[in-house]
Amino acid sequence: MVCTVLLSELIPGLPEEIGFECLTRFHYSSHRIAARVCRRWQELLQSREFYYHRKQTGHTQKAACLVQLLNTGSNPDGSKPVSPPTYGITVFDPISGIWDRVDPVPKYPDGLPLFCQITSSEGKLVVMGGWDPTSYDPVRDVFIYEFTTQRWRQGKQMPGTRSFFAAGVIDGRVIVAGGHDENKNALSTAWEYDVSHDEWTELTRMSQERDECQGMVIGSEFWVVSGYRTDNQGGFEGSAEVMDLGTGKWSRAEEAWKVSQCPRSCVGVGKEKKLFCWADRDSAIRVGVCAVPLGERTFVSGSAYQGGPQGFFLVDEQSGKFKSIDVPVEFSGPIGNLGQNAEQPRLFDVRSTCGTETCKIGYQWISGSQIAALLSIRLPTPCQTENSSYNMV
Repeated sequence: MVCTVLLSELIPGLPEEIGFECLTRFHYSSHRIAARVCRRWQELLQSREFYYHRKQTGHTQKAACLVQLLNTGSNPDGSKPVSPPTYGITVFDPISGIWDRVDPVPKYPDGLPLFCQITSSEGKLVVMGGWDPTSYDPVRDVFIYEFTTQRWRQGKQMPGTRSFFAAGVIDGRVIVAGGHDENKNALSTAWEYDVSHDEWTELTRMSQERDECQGMVIGSEFWVVSGYRTDNQGGFEGSAEVMDLGTGKWSRAEEAWKVSQCPRSCVGVGKEKKLFCWADRDSAIRVGVCAVPLGERTFVSGSAYQGGPQGFFLVDEQSGKFKSIDVPVEFSGPIGNLGQNAEQPRLFDVRSTCGTETCKIGYQWISGSQIAALLSIRLPTPCQTENSSYNMV
């Protein structure tokens, strides 16, 4: 059935159906320019019906969206950068092999909030929470990036301050759970954000608080993997909480994860919903592993050893074979040091590159007063994890 917003003479001289199918086959990166041709094209390309038509006919694709350190490299004299770390969003298209960077969020033109969460929904990218990159205060901001228009808009703020929480998306709804509040107390609460209606709804609490947990949608279930309680910081648990998205009820899955292992950005799903850590799958990604499922393939990055070169791969879900990805220099150059004890930070090192005991962020550029303020903030557990998502564009 043809989209109801189909307008006459989309392409002069061609039948309506042919003109419509021509626009359907446009790559998402061309939509912003194509929308300037005329108002008819703009209304069509930016409509939800057109997006769903492209999706139903197989003309959308999954792209890996990753938060990347921007101020990379060294100073002319070979010294390390002294400016604060800044982050932006990088998009990798596995079909074309193209790497690109999303425009900065207008409110934070010099870099995303530190430790923000990114998720995706129906051709949109959603950025939530994090810390102000200047003051390090937790923020409740929500921003939505439209891939069709390639523009940002600000959404309704998160109901409360929440850092290092689990997040997942299904049917245009972003679910967040766990993490910790501004007083560093681990949380058991959960909320749902409707991207289209820009509204938050409180959900049933989990059975226990879970800080630094990992969220993922498996079928019709939202999983919150591992995490730890306020009184046991860094003591990652082996259990998971599972919400049935139909009933909204939680259940527990015991022995779902390895005890004491940080789950951030490295959880994979095997047969019969059995979870595994991507770092255990290949010796090339033992350290700083990040995985983004892309349907029949998974984008994976990591190093063979601490301080080693970063590898980038696409893994076939059926065969399990790793295929190396060529990365442009501007997306794989040397990275400024973010961790006091880190030998080499990671390309998509969102949370931090950590030491063995206490994570510290770039003391070489933090003033004395900022250090005093930062010492009162509970930083993430040492695990060298990344923030990533995929988006259907």
